[in-house]
Amino acid sequence: MSHKAPPVFFLLGPTASGKTALACHLVDVLAPEVRLEIVSVDSALVYRDMDIGTAKPNASTQAHYPHRLIDLIPPTQAYSAADFRRDAMAAIEQIIARGATPLLVGGTMMYVKTLLEGLSALPLADQSIRNAIQDEAAHLGWPAMHARLALVDAVTAARLAPNDRQRIQRALEVFEISGVPMSALHQRGGGEADASVFPFDSHLFALLPSDRAVLHARIAARFDQMLEAGLVAEVTALKSRYALDAELPSMRTVGYRQVWQMIEGELGDDAMRDHAIAATRQLAKRQMTWLRSMPGVETFDCLDPALNALVESRLRAILLRA
Repeated sequence: MSHKAPPVFFLLGPTASGKTALACHLVDVLAPEVRLEIVSVDSALVYRDMDIGTAKPNASTQAHYPHRLIDLIPPTQAYSAADFRRDAMAAIEQIIARGATPLLVGGTMMYVKTLLEGLSALPLADQSIRNAIQDEAAHLGWPAMHARLALVDAVTAARLAPNDRQRIQRALEVFEISGVPMSALHQRGGGEADASVFPFDSHLFALLPSDRAVLHARIAARFDQMLEAGLVAEVTALKSRYALDAELPSMRTVGYRQVWQMIEGELGDDAMRDHAIAATRQLAKRQMTWLRSMPGVETFDCLDPALNALVESRLRAILLRA
């Protein structure tokens, strides 16, 4: 006798596309027939005390709509895609065991890929090769290393920013160790969700804007709101409370990096704002590129006034079918 796998929903999209608001609406409108429980898919929300610049749901929102995988570690630590997969699988299993339905919400696409496809068979780190890459980057700069990566792994280079030193370094390291591009090693794991790797009935919804200029305006307005809410003071407090440096993953997060540079005297106030907004736009562009390339994704216009009703209707149809 076969048993249908329980459904797991993903609500994905670029930054400022309205994912959290829609997720909370779905939790409300589907209750009590369906109990949705939210699991965060956001690499910035894992850090404690980083609230304003990550647009973390406030205490009131989290009280009404609990989010899993938020506030897991201090900003001095790192959190990998493998860590996310372990924690997300545990959260999903616990939610299903309680008779509820998981709703994974966020924009960290590497987390989604790792969750659905499993961990690629990438070589372990080699410190000597890593040191050599870092020494070369110190002389040439990371944009030059990004250009070098493009020569050996154009696919990976295309999805990385020229100053994304951590990922550029890792991709070059993988190629040096294995002689095979990282993108090719990822592809060996398949391109679609494997039931043996992700044993649930996954449904991926993507919020994509019909007008990118409107999304850009939202991004600018939201960053200004973060500044008004005290983002600079938040970063200053983080620097005082924790032993941070500019190369930690937490401080390379969009917004935090630029405020850090301003505090250190590398950017003026206006330049900080401009750089942060531009970097957020680039992040949104990369997120949309990922979403458009992912198989099995249903897209919705995040600017459509009827968005809530459309996603709700689609979700109900899937649950009734199940």
